[in-house]
Amino acid sequence: MNYSRNTLLKRRAEGFKKGWYKFSRNPVSVLGLFFVLTVSFLAIFAPYVSPYPTHASRFVNFAEAGQPPSLKHLFGTDVFGRDILSRVFFGFRYSLMMGVVVLSLVVIPGVVLGLVAGYYRGTWIDTVIMRTTDIFLAVPPLILALAICSVLTPSVFNAMMAVSLMWWPWYTRLVYGLSSSLRTEFFVQAAEVTGASRSHILFREILPNCVSSIFTKMSLDMGWVILIGSALSFVGLGAQPPIPDLGTMVADGAKYLPDQWWITIFPAFAIMITVLGFNLIGDGFRDLFALEEV
Repeated sequence: MNYSRNTLLKRRAEGFKKGWYKFSRNPVSVLGLFFVLTVSFLAIFAPYVSPYPTHASRFVNFAEAGQPPSLKHLFGTDVFGRDILSRVFFGFRYSLMMGVVVLSLVVIPGVVLGLVAGYYRGTWIDTVIMRTTDIFLAVPPLILALAICSVLTPSVFNAMMAVSLMWWPWYTRLVYGLSSSLRTEFFVQAAEVTGASRSHILFREILPNCVSSIFTKMSLDMGWVILIGSALSFVGLGAQPPIPDLGTMVADGAKYLPDQWWITIFPAFAIMITVLGFNLIGDGFRDLFALEEV
């Protein structure tokens, strides 16, 4: 028993080393991983690494309002005298929370619907699921999210729900294409002949062959979800003051351009680094899984 467990652990360790070697061959993807790890670290430990953690909540100090970047305030201060660097660190929290919560809500139902529709392709089940998916896909994601948020009370929670409602069809469409092609493979037919249940075929035979594509899309979608969440906050339909959301900070600072440029530029740069990091990681995962399939 211990021998088999040790062998399994060794195989997993070797697989991880091989995967890291293939991933690290792309220096741009490693750079993206560095960005994401840095942003995650700053978000988790924001109360401890921020120079002025109290500035992330209700705080006013007009004596230091609108100061440009300096040694005391590396990113400067806003019109209320709050340290922008500290607020950016806390803003990372809401951006990452947006991405994690939305993907946690949409991936499972989107994947399940795609599996079912793909396996029962040509039946009424396929027609109902995919025509509903097409309806959602026909509306631009940001427009649909804006429409939903506009009829709800602006908040972080409602912004998450709005983005989740319009994001699941992309996973349904992706998995539908994969499962509809895999359903004719020999290993699926063999499972059907041996009397395997439908749930076994869907989740034990077809789903494992879709995981690489799903995982790659999730890493790419993290950046897109964060970007759309910031866009909702920018127009006032997301996080509300005094929450230090990056999109809200960009919108507030835009009123004072170009004189007090630092109020907008640094939060916008933080959004760019976060989105870029996840996109670069997604490209690395795509190349990694493509090499494994070859």
